[in-house]
Amino acid sequence: MKIVIIGNGMVGYKLCEKLLEKKGHGFEILVFGEETRPAYDRVHLSDYYSGKTADDLSLAPSQWYHDNNIQLYLGDPVRHIDRETKTVCSHNGILAPYDYLILATGSSAFVPLIPGVEKEGVFVYRTIEDLEMISSFAPKAKKAAVIGGGLLGLEAAKAMLDLGITDTHVIEFAPRLMPRQVDDAGSNILRNKLGPLGLKVHTNTNTTEILGDNSIRALQFADNSILEVDMLVISAGIKPRDELARGCGLETGTHGGIVVNDQLQTSDENIFAIGECALHNNMIYGLVAPGYEMADVIASNLTGGNKIFTGFDMSTKLKLIGVDVASFGDPFIQTNDTRTVVFEDTRKGIYKRINISEDGKHLLGGILVGEAESYNMLLQTCKNKIVLPPNPEDIILGSRGGESDGAAGIAGLPDEALICSCESVSKGAICAVVNEGCESVDAIKKCTKAGTGCGGCVPMLKDLVNHTLKSQGKYIRNVLCEHFSYSRQELYDLVKVKELKFYDDVLDVLGHGDGCEICKPAIASILASLWNEMILKKGNDTAQDSNDRYLANIQKGGTYSVVPRIPGGEITPEKLIVIGQIAKKYNLYTKITGGQRIDMFGAHLNDLPAIWEELIEAGFESGHAYGKALRTVKSCVGSTWCRFGLHDSVSFAIRVEQRYRGLRAPHKIKSAVSGCIRECAEAQSKDFGIIATEKGWNLYVCGNGGSKPQHALLLAQDLDDETCIKYIDRFLMFYIKTADPLSRTATWLNKMEGGIDYLRNVVVNDSLGLAGQFEEEMQSLVDHYKCEWKEVVESPEMRKRFNHFVNAPEEKDPTVKFEPLREQKRAAEWK
Repeated sequence: MKIVIIGNGMVGYKLCEKLLEKKGHGFEILVFGEETRPAYDRVHLSDYYSGKTADDLSLAPSQWYHDNNIQLYLGDPVRHIDRETKTVCSHNGILAPYDYLILATGSSAFVPLIPGVEKEGVFVYRTIEDLEMISSFAPKAKKAAVIGGGLLGLEAAKAMLDLGITDTHVIEFAPRLMPRQVDDAGSNILRNKLGPLGLKVHTNTNTTEILGDNSIRALQFADNSILEVDMLVISAGIKPRDELARGCGLETGTHGGIVVNDQLQTSDENIFAIGECALHNNMIYGLVAPGYEMADVIASNLTGGNKIFTGFDMSTKLKLIGVDVASFGDPFIQTNDTRTVVFEDTRKGIYKRINISEDGKHLLGGILVGEAESYNMLLQTCKNKIVLPPNPEDIILGSRGGESDGAAGIAGLPDEALICSCESVSKGAICAVVNEGCESVDAIKKCTKAGTGCGGCVPMLKDLVNHTLKSQGKYIRNVLCEHFSYSRQELYDLVKVKELKFYDDVLDVLGHGDGCEICKPAIASILASLWNEMILKKGNDTAQDSNDRYLANIQKGGTYSVVPRIPGGEITPEKLIVIGQIAKKYNLYTKITGGQRIDMFGAHLNDLPAIWEELIEAGFESGHAYGKALRTVKSCVGSTWCRFGLHDSVSFAIRVEQRYRGLRAPHKIKSAVSGCIRECAEAQSKDFGIIATEKGWNLYVCGNGGSKPQHALLLAQDLDDETCIKYIDRFLMFYIKTADPLSRTATWLNKMEGGIDYLRNVVVNDSLGLAGQFEEEMQSLVDHYKCEWKEVVESPEMRKRFNHFVNAPEEKDPTVKFEPLREQKRAAEWK
């Protein structure tokens, strides 16, 4: 059987894979590709600007086709199809006969008919070649625009930001961003989240002309307004590549697309169409998952099967410029027999909408913006018609009664529930391979290919592995990495019992192999948390994270930042003058941080010890901005100055910061003390926060800001100073002992069985009987504190680490370049 595939995109490649899986069938497969490179991952095309190469994006090298006896012709598009003789003729003159012909020609970028689209500086965003041209032109541009506010348009806008064009505008004809995925309220939240990132959004805007001579100079809109830009990327959607089909007389749609039936046959029974070129029931599917399903239908039917394509659920979860956006089911449904529940938090930038049946039993669809962790479970609940809990809003707000409906969890899904839509892998298939021995997500990927597409189902794969193993009565061990058969918690206890103080000793006694970039910093963190010794001591120095190795954060351009500790944000005029003098002497950029400190940027590596020496002489010490340790304890001025203050929040913040300074943990720790409920220090957004009350202090724990903000929860209230410190000791030691590597306190609490109630029992009620031990261990760490900067300054041997050139210690890195910025300087852009 001669099978000719026209198109070597993701769907054409997937068809090759599916055909090869049908063992025992004799195929002769020929593939013609228009591009000069084999199939690559267009879903993650934007990662090209995040450091991935064309090879990284490749789905398979040319050798793969050769090894599987597939004839691949790259850079040689088919020009003509002769249906009478059942042959195709390529651009290079290759005449290939076929028994079955599959059109996987995909789509091209839709370019609106705007006068001036041919000008220099105007690009489309579709292929790696497009991205290469954009990259080469971007250094000349200072202001860019993207036409298109959908998924592809926002990805293109992110690319502009990644290329250093901070003045980027998004032009959308519709009244809102992502009009196919989110409603007006969701779009407004998304728009507000994108604004601080530097994107200017123009909706309800129709571009009528691209101005300029040979090169673009500006855009003119229908209201005659003009936006000056020197670069334009058009990413306004797609149009099916159906020209070959039309040329040979196949039926096509009025607005494009090759008409196919449920077997994906065209009007010629020997010719099929799949992917973005296929028009099925008047629908063009612009996602990769439906294309993969089409490939599976074709492969099955060409090998004796009888599979049909019945359409595809277009639910999707995306991360656009760091913002989660998801929609599922029917996101916009509004009828008399439906009800809608909406949660909107404009401060945090979170919007959730669910549409439910009138009787409140079934989920019909929904929209998530800003936070989409529940997407997978919501999608499965919707698709599998799982009955909702008595209070349907619980599925987006969380149960307020402390009870959760187990049937709504992973165990409640039917075996036929489709977990990975990209590869059409069901819950039953995943559980089956786990039972056969595939007991990790990586193993499941290899066995079933689930999770290898967009990756959105990976969290659910992990849950399924754990659920299946637990149902078998197996103990699930969260081991650190392949070199250690222990969890971080187990390693912490073992290292302590065996009194191991160096990474190599830990590896020799408790591990095997040579270690890796996962276990080295994790073990180094455990050693620091246990013994509080100098992290650059020989034997542990090379195991540290890159920032810890130099006790400073490496910055863009290759220089370092210096952040001295300023406890509670309180600083004397004399110390302010010293910082100014040092910054001026070493030509450092200075900025006040969100943690009430002063950051000095642009320090050369070999200047660091000298800068630290001058700071230490003035009474400063390391602020540990580089470490997984306590960073800052913010404070408001409290009762010393503020007429609303109940207690002296500054003095208490200083006491707290000086107690826990340098404390190493699984992740960074931030704190704050507010002098009253007005919360000027934002204590409820910290890992532990303290707020004054009429009777003492309220202690809040496990909050954080960042990409997924979470309010801290009340642990205990109306505490005196000593009790508050005692509870913080216990809380921090329990966190240090039990958290996974790189887990913030919020994540740690979210995964903790029993949640805040269990944590309160451990810390306040001493349910484990370990409170005394926690307090003693914390006091030992406090007693052994030493400033790491001072230890380097006083050690000639350690100071040698900070020379850029070993044989020329005074020489600075000649590749470091700066540019002027508002009477200061900034790192020059990387070329």
